[in-house]
Amino acid sequence: MPLVKNPILPGFNPDPSVLRVGQDYYIATSTFEWYPGVQIHHSTDLANWTLLTRPLNRKSQLDMRGDPDSCGVWAPCLSHDGDKFWLVYTDVKRKDGSFKDAHNYIVWADKIDGEWSDPVYVNSSGFDPSLFHDPDSGKKFFVNMLWDHRRRPLLFAGIAVQEWDAKTKKLVGERKNVYQGTELALAEAPHVYKRNGWYYLLIAEGGTGYEHACTLARSKDIWGPYETHPEKHVLTSKDHPRAALQRAGHGDIVETEDGRTYLVHLTGRPTTQLRRCVLGRETAIQECCWKDDWLYVKNGPVPSLWVDLLGERDESKYWEEKRYTFKDGLHKDFQWLRTPETERIFHIKDGKLTLIGREAIGSWFEQALVARRQEHFSYDAETVIDFSPTDERQFAGLTAYYCRYNFFYLTVTAHSDGQRELLIMSSEASWPIGNLNTPYVPYVQIPNEGKVKLALTIRGNQLQFYHAVLGSGDEELKKIGPVFDASIVSDECGGHQQHGSFTGAFVGVAASDLNGLAAEAKFDYLLYKPVKNQQDAYVRDNE
Repeated sequence: MPLVKNPILPGFNPDPSVLRVGQDYYIATSTFEWYPGVQIHHSTDLANWTLLTRPLNRKSQLDMRGDPDSCGVWAPCLSHDGDKFWLVYTDVKRKDGSFKDAHNYIVWADKIDGEWSDPVYVNSSGFDPSLFHDPDSGKKFFVNMLWDHRRRPLLFAGIAVQEWDAKTKKLVGERKNVYQGTELALAEAPHVYKRNGWYYLLIAEGGTGYEHACTLARSKDIWGPYETHPEKHVLTSKDHPRAALQRAGHGDIVETEDGRTYLVHLTGRPTTQLRRCVLGRETAIQECCWKDDWLYVKNGPVPSLWVDLLGERDESKYWEEKRYTFKDGLHKDFQWLRTPETERIFHIKDGKLTLIGREAIGSWFEQALVARRQEHFSYDAETVIDFSPTDERQFAGLTAYYCRYNFFYLTVTAHSDGQRELLIMSSEASWPIGNLNTPYVPYVQIPNEGKVKLALTIRGNQLQFYHAVLGSGDEELKKIGPVFDASIVSDECGGHQQHGSFTGAFVGVAASDLNGLAAEAKFDYLLYKPVKNQQDAYVRDNE
């Protein structure tokens, strides 16, 4: 069977948690400030994955208004105890500085694509929690990293284990710090497994940048002591800067029905000499083997670009053009930011997506922005907007967006005298201030009525906007503005300290009304068309 090329979940799909139930495989990934929370993909062969559900989809489960960029839902853990599906996640309210306000919750469901329960609060002592169902004792154990703001001696203080009672929905008994990791430090993302009488503890170390790694330890008792793997890190790219898959770490293990073992993990594919991961942290997979009751990644610890899976991937789906109309509602590819109260930021009527202008683009509370992930290094995007702004505080349009501190935005707006115009707003690595880049790109006056077609092209690190006024007799797309550096819409430029941005690039539509009048902008469709280029055709394997 032909080998399959990593990543298996391209674009912003980090922190994978993998699960097999019968012949079905599921991967849950982090969504951070994007709503609804947690993406769950499904596969039957580990090669072809489809987005199945986002379970945290109502206010009683998740409200992230006020969560800063790259906060929100971190590192979900998906599991099944033979009866129910369980999902553990963190809602992070603050991440910069000495403190982490990270609240951990559990939800459950009888069917993975059904309705999930309201959350049960567990603790806030750290993040990246998981739930281990001990097959022998029948007990459940809650496992999370511990955060020590004093750094005495470690900021990432170690991995804590505590029993969780499924009847009372509470932690019981003693909490014990069972493992502090290796000298690479920053122990996080714990997952516990049991095999051949051993408890295995898989963690991430080195941070989620270019020093990232998966570290494995084992013990005969869940409470320890744990011995570290003979090679320490079963997966890492940290010593191989030319490997195709970088930033490899934060993994989870799954066994197939026929006894093969695989490790899913996050990875990044940097572009340009500045090593910027525009597609964010993606999900890749590695085949593993066991020797002397230790797990090893085949051809590891460096991750392989090509892997042997249970099926052959259908590449045509990855390259198909997506023309999103809104006749049947909002397509599952789309998300919005933070709020569970969608009726305040958009609605769909007569096949049109109507955005209700709220706060400015980049707001951490209530902004009307609906977008999908960038999954290709090069693509075209296009929309048609019907919008009649009255002044400069009302604007709506097409955006390539990462966060408050880096985006490109072609808007339909108006001057203070009411004359409608096109204006490009850009915020290019503007952390911590968040200012727009000035002077603004020269504006283009357009008629005060009528629809406008807005488009952008991205070719690697080059972004160009286009426009056309419909009904004008000249509807050919024309360039507007300069060529922008598209690589800025990346983890490395997302704002915050180095490796402190965790999402990925999106493309979509947005609307703001800073007058507070909730002006509405109507969009006919959004086109997303992948374009092959040298980076997408890159086939060099790791050495």
